[in-house]
Amino acid sequence: MATAAILAGCGMPGSPQPPSLNLPEKTNDLAAVRNGDQVTLTWTMPRRNTDKLLLKGIVQARVCRAESATNAGAAACAAAGSTQFVAGADASFTETLPSELAAGSARKLTYYVELVNHKGRSAGPSNGASVAAGQVPAAIVGLSVEMRRKGVLLSWQPEAQGADSAKIRLVRKLLTPPLPKHKPESGNAPVGAQKEPGGGLLTAPAEPLERTLLVNAGMSARALDEDVRFNERYEYRAQRVATVEADGQTLELAGPLSAPVEIETRNTFPPAVPTGLAAVGTAGENGAGNQPRPAIDLNWQPNIEPDLAGYVIYRREGDGEWQRISPPQPVVGPAFHDANVTAGHTYRYAVSSIDQEGHESARSAEAEETAPQQ
Repeated sequence: MATAAILAGCGMPGSPQPPSLNLPEKTNDLAAVRNGDQVTLTWTMPRRNTDKLLLKGIVQARVCRAESATNAGAAACAAAGSTQFVAGADASFTETLPSELAAGSARKLTYYVELVNHKGRSAGPSNGASVAAGQVPAAIVGLSVEMRRKGVLLSWQPEAQGADSAKIRLVRKLLTPPLPKHKPESGNAPVGAQKEPGGGLLTAPAEPLERTLLVNAGMSARALDEDVRFNERYEYRAQRVATVEADGQTLELAGPLSAPVEIETRNTFPPAVPTGLAAVGTAGENGAGNQPRPAIDLNWQPNIEPDLAGYVIYRREGDGEWQRISPPQPVVGPAFHDANVTAGHTYRYAVSSIDQEGHESARSAEAEETAPQQ
């Protein structure tokens, strides 16, 4: 009996399985962005079908939109177009809104993507991704860029009424190819360098390829981007952005992106002029005959520029010509000891700052002191 039971259960066909319908899994990461009259959708194509088998070949994607949070299968979801991608791909779809959806008051517009097999069947619509239909803010014209000491100054033509009621979004793209990561060969750390866990030095962190900045420009029609690096090339575009409430959801109405403008951030600006210069006469070090030799000590407030190389010290007597008395290399710290003075003589001092590219500031306010008698 036991043998018969084993033979009966060995090699016998199991219960018949229904054939796979090969329905692509639904996408659940659909996102939508509107710029001007164009709406761009992005999502990830699934790798498997609803039977958990790998998808093969091209998968068709149907796109529809509804003016309310309706089910994508309802008649109110109007066809917006179709496209196709391979399984697992990063997918996108862009459409220009029909004139009736690009005008009028703000209202919610919800998009869905439905992935279908070769027989036109699907597992259902994706998640809904909403944008605002309606009239967008006016396009920004006359965008220009100018290098300033503290960053890039952007300006544009204001709205007709003289003030921008909408916020301004600035989109900045880094055009300079990123440098390869490497450890500096010398012991001097570059500006912005960080230490790795083991104690070695790394180069400055890589700059993002794209950044956005949202500002309230108002009457000024200008903005300053302070978060830039010297010796880089950037592209800027700008758009007006309004925030609206539609069907209980907060959405953006973003105008078209402006024409791009480029700038190369060259540092042509000298450091700030040093402040707080003070001069104090001292007995100094012992000279000939073990007699104290007069000197004058200078100090001032340190500059904080990241590319500061140091300071240059100048001196004159009376209304004579200014003479540089510091070494050829800039003085690193905010102090200087002038031992080349004559007792009883009065001297005037001034200090300038200089950066790593050799740009020198104007001289500071003068400080006057008389060298003490021996």
